Amino acid sequence: MSDQSRRPHKPGKPHRRPQKDPVRILAFEALRAVDERDAYANLVLPPLLRKAREKGGFDGRDAALATELVYGTLRRQGTYDAIVAACVDRPLREVDPPVLDVLGLGVHQLLGTRIPPHAAVSATVELARVVLGDGRAKFVNAVLRKVARHDLDGWLEKVAPPYDDGPEDHLAVVHSHPRWVVSALWDSLGGPRAGIEDLLEADNERPEVTLVARPGRSTTEELLREEAAVEGRWSPYAVRLTEGGEPGAVEAVREGRAGVQDEGSQLVALALAHAPVEGRDALWLDGCAGPGGKAALLGALAAERGAVLLASEKQPHRAGLVARALDGNPGPYQVIAADGTRPPWRPGSFDRVLMDVPCTGLGALRRRPEARWRRRPEDLDGFAPLQRDLLRTALESVRVGGVVGYATCSPHLAETRAVVADVLKQFPDTELIDARPLLPDVPALGEGPDIQLWPHLHGTDAMYLALIRRTG
Repeated sequence: MSDQSRRPHKPGKPHRRPQKDPVRILAFEALRAVDERDAYANLVLPPLLRKAREKGGFDGRDAALATELVYGTLRRQGTYDAIVAACVDRPLREVDPPVLDVLGLGVHQLLGTRIPPHAAVSATVELARVVLGDGRAKFVNAVLRKVARHDLDGWLEKVAPPYDDGPEDHLAVVHSHPRWVVSALWDSLGGPRAGIEDLLEADNERPEVTLVARPGRSTTEELLREEAAVEGRWSPYAVRLTEGGEPGAVEAVREGRAGVQDEGSQLVALALAHAPVEGRDALWLDGCAGPGGKAALLGALAAERGAVLLASEKQPHRAGLVARALDGNPGPYQVIAADGTRPPWRPGSFDRVLMDVPCTGLGALRRRPEARWRRRPEDLDGFAPLQRDLLRTALESVRVGGVVGYATCSPHLAETRAVVADVLKQFPDTELIDARPLLPDVPALGEGPDIQLWPHLHGTDAMYLALIRRTG
């Protein structure tokens, strides 16, 4: 972003004093942080909301609206950009980013919420006067009045390329994903158009908050006593918060006896814990443990069997998060800061190893919608060597008869099956375990022997898991 886009604007004398709208100003500040600092909305928004509540006059309805404006604008950014581009007489790259953020908020109110059109335009123009100045507010007003002439379906008919001319191009605009992401997800999912459309639409829905009752420290029965709490779909330790339930208000979460953890992440840990091993079952490793959700669940499951978990994380500050998540675990464990590609432990030390590797995160676009606009196809080349190195470490770290779980929060074939296939060529004394029977209540896990979860089929992030046994 150029420095010019952040220079203070000197508007002419306004006709009246702009009216400050704390909800929309907060939403704009969150979008600016995402744009300027490459921040993530799920990290930026909570402290902004907390600060607004502390000031007073900012209630739960305000917080819900601000959250919807931020996440809705980010999720539908590609679609909204195409619509705005049809309403301006210059390329979008020539429109200052703060102006585009205000326009995005306005377009989302017009096309993605039930806010009446006149109110959406009026409130956004007022926001523009406050944060941009009167001159650029006039530009925002002119664009939004053009946008208001059609509903979302009407605009999609105008701006989306015909499906027959290019399915991926059409779906990219209609469902607000970069074209390369649409293509990659479709390759991974397979099947007809209906399946990929369901997946893309699920990526644009706000996910529920899922809690995990950490064994030996909390129970689902305790969590289900909370307001707006319902049972999880698949994991016996999962509880979902509906209707905007706030995890910070849950006593067990505040005390660390429960945590926020996607149900797909829980299932990965459970499948590894349930996989049969030959012989002893005393020492487990989480080789990429940060920020600690899977480690906390694995540590509790290990403790139930008298096993010990070693949780390793390369970055010291993330290792600190792992230690915090494991604090209070009912059994013994150890947390270390170590590079998983140059491990300090001896080969063949562990009975079970989880390696949840760094990846593009394309499986968690519901939770981090801005990631779809930041990732590039070339990012795959950057992750590939690390993913292979970490899987090699895992296979070297497990003993004969033990089991490795290779996991990613991306369904991209270059990060899942391609990595496993390449590395196993170097380890002939291994075998893939059919992971599907380990989660007998979960349907549609794929053709096996690995597992692929999907937002539209399972209500989880698109987690991938391959289980590998050392045979010699």
